[in-house]
Amino acid sequence: MCKKKLFLVIIAFILPILLIFYHGTIDFSLISEWTKRLAELESNLEHYKSMYRIKQEDVIILSSFLGLLTNISINNTYFENLSSDTQHVIKNISNKLTAPSSVRLPSIQQSFLPHLIQDTDALRPAYLLSKGRKDVSIVLGIPSVKRIKQSYLISTLDNLLTNMNEEEQNETLIVVFIAETDFEYVQLVAKEIEIRFSHYVACGLIEILSPSPSYYPSWKNLKKTLNDPVERVKWRSKQNLDFAYMMAYSQSKGTFYVQLEDDILAKTGFITIIKNFALEKTVKKIPWFVLDFCQLGFIGKLFKSTDLSYLITYFQMFYNDQPVDWLLEHLIYTKICNWDKAMKACKAEKSKLWVHYKPSLFQHIGTTSSLKGKIQKLKDKQFGKINNFYPHSNLAAYVKTNIATYKSYTLEKAYKGDKTGNFEHPSDILDSNTTVEVAPLFSKNMTQNGGKNSDNFIVIGRFNKFGIAEGTIDKNIGLIKELRLHIHVDSENWIILSEVMIVGTQR
Repeated sequence: MCKKKLFLVIIAFILPILLIFYHGTIDFSLISEWTKRLAELESNLEHYKSMYRIKQEDVIILSSFLGLLTNISINNTYFENLSSDTQHVIKNISNKLTAPSSVRLPSIQQSFLPHLIQDTDALRPAYLLSKGRKDVSIVLGIPSVKRIKQSYLISTLDNLLTNMNEEEQNETLIVVFIAETDFEYVQLVAKEIEIRFSHYVACGLIEILSPSPSYYPSWKNLKKTLNDPVERVKWRSKQNLDFAYMMAYSQSKGTFYVQLEDDILAKTGFITIIKNFALEKTVKKIPWFVLDFCQLGFIGKLFKSTDLSYLITYFQMFYNDQPVDWLLEHLIYTKICNWDKAMKACKAEKSKLWVHYKPSLFQHIGTTSSLKGKIQKLKDKQFGKINNFYPHSNLAAYVKTNIATYKSYTLEKAYKGDKTGNFEHPSDILDSNTTVEVAPLFSKNMTQNGGKNSDNFIVIGRFNKFGIAEGTIDKNIGLIKELRLHIHVDSENWIILSEVMIVGTQR
């Protein structure tokens, strides 16, 4: 059936090209578009074949259970009440499974993660928020863990969504994997995401899940490897299992999978760039295993979903032994390198399977690692610089503040858009202790829901925990002579007011 469909697709692809030549002109842009579409169909077909094989494995597993059930109840009344044809099928399956010549291959659970056998729900998510989106082009996997000082997750999601247009969002799935077993914390983070990105959760673009506590082994039984401290061994071992879980969940969702982290920035149009680069390799029949869109760690690594099984198995086998990015290196080395040749030849061969895209599409922004005491100031030099603000022209105004400024980061520059912004400190925001207030040009004896202050300022909004204030101004207020952000109590954090943009109503 699949081959027949592919044959029809090829015919559909060739006919427009023949028509183009028949009319005497060559539309190369149309040829390029059809070539890309054919490559996309080939990639999708490969993905569907992989999913079909997984379903076949499910049938085999079901058959084995059916065989066990038959052995137990072969003489039961229930079995005798089945039709003769059904009894014949069950006996045939049972005989094949129990034949002396049958070979039983070891499973991951038996050999490497035996603790999973103890709980039948070990692989069932403890928390899952999903609208069932599937058959997308690209799945973005974002693992997130609790950090001692500050979280970058919300700002990372905001950045990714901002840098995708509607078409890109429709062919993408963002999987947020909260890799914590504290269910109260998981619910808290999930609720923040659901509130902040309600539209994207509702349409299925963002999914949230967390693992069952029984998915993880007892960390007390870990072997100390690489002469690392016990805490570091636990940290990297857990990361390996987190990646394996997330990849296993995402494998059936889309054609390609991109591994990200919860403290990154992306460039505008990154989804289209990634997809076109992958399809370009498919069109040219260039074999690859990793397409790398960031030079740091495991950030921005793209895989075919059909290849994720290699990674999942490898991470589970050696989760206690090596960091996850080292395991990827070892896997590629095993697949491509010839032990009889020099390392230089190995690197040349490895570069064919591990293809780097330049300039980088992702940048690491976090400095507080999820590993206690670890400071990371890693930056991808291939990423380049991005603007911290969008140029704008505000109304002429006199701006002032009684808050001390830091160096040259003045309120005037924020208002003008000269020099602002800092992505690395997402918690340095205005919160619910700050209100947005306006002073009418003409004093009137009126209030809004927020009330009227003694100095004739009217409260029109309040910031939330995401640093966002929303509100409407009663039209009866009339013209406004002053806008004020009023911080009512001392803040535990610095405040980074990155940009001020005033848009007036056309009169």
